[in-house]
Amino acid sequence: MPKPRINAIYVTFLVVSLLCGIAGALQAPTLSLFLTNEVKVRPLWVGFFYTVNAIAGIAISFLLANRSDNKGDRRKLLIFCCLMAIGNSLVFAFSRDYLVLITVGVLLAAIGNASMPQLFALAREHADRSSSEVVMFSSMMRAMLSLAWVLGPPLSFMLALNYGFTPMYLSAAAVFVGSILMIVFFLPSVPRVEQPVDEKVVPVSAWRNKDVRLLFFASLLMWTCNIMYVIDMPLYITSDLGLPEGLAGLLMGTAAGLEIPAMLLAGYLVKRTGKRKLMLYAVASGVVFYAGLVLFQFKVALMILQLFNAIFIGIVAGIGMLYFQDLMPGRAGSATTLFTNSISSGVICAGLLQGFIVESFGHYPVYWVATGLAIIALGLMYKVKDV
Repeated sequence: MPKPRINAIYVTFLVVSLLCGIAGALQAPTLSLFLTNEVKVRPLWVGFFYTVNAIAGIAISFLLANRSDNKGDRRKLLIFCCLMAIGNSLVFAFSRDYLVLITVGVLLAAIGNASMPQLFALAREHADRSSSEVVMFSSMMRAMLSLAWVLGPPLSFMLALNYGFTPMYLSAAAVFVGSILMIVFFLPSVPRVEQPVDEKVVPVSAWRNKDVRLLFFASLLMWTCNIMYVIDMPLYITSDLGLPEGLAGLLMGTAAGLEIPAMLLAGYLVKRTGKRKLMLYAVASGVVFYAGLVLFQFKVALMILQLFNAIFIGIVAGIGMLYFQDLMPGRAGSATTLFTNSISSGVICAGLLQGFIVESFGHYPVYWVATGLAIIALGLMYKVKDV
């Protein structure tokens, strides 16, 4: 009798992962358009918003991670995070005050964004408890996130452009409500089992390792390029290229769809080619992608370039964390934290850079800068040893 229940719970984790991913993918792609067209702030303040959002996310996720790992019911914390995400959606649906959005909205968003790590942590604990195959379980949930980003951005732009931002944010809130209902009625509370604690999040010796430092800064630059593109692209294709606003959602969805086979192929090839060679292919694809954005400015070219974008992000997101872990044997927690911190640091840098560049020079130079940063990342990546 327990077998069907385990299967039902497994499916529920996948569905909740998809729903939470769609809710996030409804809001993130159009944020820069929302701040520019609805809140009517200058590009500098758009970039500043992303930076503050990233800093708040780092602080809140650190506090919640410590609490969830040490005490309490993770399932209850997951529900709380989803409730805060609903509150964030409602604030953005009905407020057009920049100060309210960057304070109350960012705080609620930071708490709400912690729902996904908590969902993955709860899934891992359930898989360990039920003796399920952990790697496949996690991979399937990550695939659901990628699928969410195939569906979410086109839907986001369709709702925002045809019906307005208020219905779009209300739709995201409704998806989070559905997620909460599934969590309450179908997901289990998993008793906490004491685990060895990795006391030093980033040991000093890790920074003394030249390869770890090189990989960290390469990863930071890669994610800076990616987030600059995500922030700027919806504005660039409409204001500078004169292309339809809905194209931005189509481009993001196409890239997300292509990332799935890129991730799977990278996982298949990693034992044959090694992580270093795959990462070099990924960053080289990133250089081609950003250089292509500089050289080609029409719809067909932008669509074709998404293949290189997918290879870039699909491999970096999938292999990058494993590379850190292999360079820091026996320190999986510290290595994973270092990888996620490189992403968060990239978001902070991207917000500041994009806002300053657009404010001073316009949208087009953003892609020259991204190309340059990608080339530097490629040079750093070339110096990291293979493991």
